[in-house]
Amino acid sequence: TVQAARVQLATELPGRVGAPVVSEVRPQVGGLIQARRFTEGAMVKAGQVLYQIDPESYRVALASAEAALARAQATRDAARLTVQRRDELARLQAVSQQDQQDAQTALAQAEADLAAARASRDSAALNLRRTQVVAPITGWADVSSVTAGALVTAEQTTALTTVRQIDPVQVDISQSSAELMRLRQAWAQGQLQRSGAQEAKVSLLLEDGSRYPLEGRLGFTGVSVNTGTGAVTLRAWFSNPKGTLLPGMYVRAVLDTGAVPQGLVVPQQAVLRDNRGKPYVLVVDANHRVERRSVSVGQTFGTGWLVNDGLKAGEVVIIEGLQKVKAGDTVQAREVEATPSAQADAAPAPAVAAR
Repeated sequence: TVQAARVQLATELPGRVGAPVVSEVRPQVGGLIQARRFTEGAMVKAGQVLYQIDPESYRVALASAEAALARAQATRDAARLTVQRRDELARLQAVSQQDQQDAQTALAQAEADLAAARASRDSAALNLRRTQVVAPITGWADVSSVTAGALVTAEQTTALTTVRQIDPVQVDISQSSAELMRLRQAWAQGQLQRSGAQEAKVSLLLEDGSRYPLEGRLGFTGVSVNTGTGAVTLRAWFSNPKGTLLPGMYVRAVLDTGAVPQGLVVPQQAVLRDNRGKPYVLVVDANHRVERRSVSVGQTFGTGWLVNDGLKAGEVVIIEGLQKVKAGDTVQAREVEATPSAQADAAPAPAVAAR
């Protein structure tokens, strides 16, 4: 006896794990690597020193810049005193206007030289700080491409190492655009109820077939279709406190796509197919006669089919003894236990066997 129950729909799709933030660490100054100060494959904190570049030449450059700054500051102070004296003499008309203007010009030039010297000092100090190559983000450090004694250059193309944030991680999932359109139409027509207002729940199956223990959330749907595959990219987010999910890992994502409020699920053995491959079932009417009924089936649920059209709640479907009967026969039926769907919120009622 077919009964209506709420049926939760799910779709299994391929996906790849990715790091949401990836930083390639490169030196901003050149020199010899003195030491590597992190463990490959370990967690590093933002600002932690990863490499030490020989700082001696940069210390010398900073000392020279500080001396030039002191000299420029002394020149500026002398020029300022000269202007003050010329202004006092100008009030007494004891100096020409030209001399006064020359002193003011010299002061302006001295202040400009001081500003340039200060900038040079700041640049030298910045380069000295950059001899300590630090982690730009918090994450897991990859293998190092250099060892102590290696010569590196500023902004070189080869990264010293890569730091990846892997908690949380993102999983990029591919779904066909046709399936996405079908789901949206079903939502719009009320055939399906959304699992959530904004974000759908997602679970993962790992490469070895085991299920990832933490549930994720779907946070992004692509706005374009891949012309090569006809697929749209969906992005889900998962907490990864133990580092189980690694960037590049292949997974299977199980998405809750919605629910059928009054779904009809019948055991798979009850659904037969004709010569053209169209599905049908054998139904026992109120007069105990067998009727052949064409149906439209949708998604499978374990050992059951979701029937979209052709059956109504309360009708009796034959699932055993099908080889003994044909349409028009009068039969005596008995109830047999069947659990065609573990996905339904309520267990279906017993089905019927003909004898």
